[in-house]
Amino acid sequence: MKLRIGLVGARGHTGRELLRLIAARDDLDLVFASSRELAGQPVCDMAPEIANGLLFESLSPGAVADRGADAVILALPNGAAGSFVAAIDAASPKTVIVDLSADYRFDDGWTYGLPEIYGRDALRSAKRIANPGCYATAGQLAIAPLRDRLAVDPHVFGVSGYSGAGTTPSRKNDLEALRDNLMPYALTGHLHEQEMSRQLGLDVRFTPHVAAFFRGIVATVHLSLLDPVTRDVLIALYETAYRDEPLVRVTGETPEIRDGAELPGAVIGGFGLSADGRHVVIVSTLDNLLKGAAVQALQNLCLALGLPE
Repeated sequence: MKLRIGLVGARGHTGRELLRLIAARDDLDLVFASSRELAGQPVCDMAPEIANGLLFESLSPGAVADRGADAVILALPNGAAGSFVAAIDAASPKTVIVDLSADYRFDDGWTYGLPEIYGRDALRSAKRIANPGCYATAGQLAIAPLRDRLAVDPHVFGVSGYSGAGTTPSRKNDLEALRDNLMPYALTGHLHEQEMSRQLGLDVRFTPHVAAFFRGIVATVHLSLLDPVTRDVLIALYETAYRDEPLVRVTGETPEIRDGAELPGAVIGGFGLSADGRHVVIVSTLDNLLKGAAVQALQNLCLALGLPE
């Protein structure tokens, strides 16, 4: 029997990926896709994989809750999820919610869903799941295996494709502004900086940038260690940490944007090491729309519904 899935915020880049991923599974059935801008249009116009005749709808929070879906994925901008969560809490509390915004990543009542680092047990019984941010996923995957060995705060230098800025026009997705350019922004206090710090229990420093490619993230992470290590030991630590994780590949090479783009998982590599063995540079790359958003949401959703990841 297929489980009934609803998607709110279907118009965006991540919504498109979610439609494709849901359609590819034989245990999930998309029963509604909500988008004010696309209301009345066939879902298959945007996602040919959805061949059940479904139309996009403009659904209020109450209408979403009344559908009684087994799970609802909220792919909305930051600050827009609350009314939908409240309506589902009131009318259909057993419905699983996966929220892709930052609205509940700092809420102890929600389960933070990065299974490769924080495990799967809590997700298997979760009804309210906060999906991690894309930069935060890349950064945490690079830092986590060494988090108990650090002498000072980690620093993450991140560069994302402009799809990370969403579909609402801004300088960060303006190709003319980005042409021959690398655009730094949110130099302090970025939400993903706060997110990484909260989850890892460290004071992470993060500087995001956007460039003129569409999809992908590369995070170059600087880590200073209490005790020196060799490069072989360093690589072995990461291979051990992720050896049972099919969506994380560890390599001795330095991964680039193109190594993570279109990939459902992440690639961790580089493993630069100072002469004294105490300063490490790790490079993490992934697709911001996939492991940074839609693939991770499907992982979390399937764990919560008792389905194979």
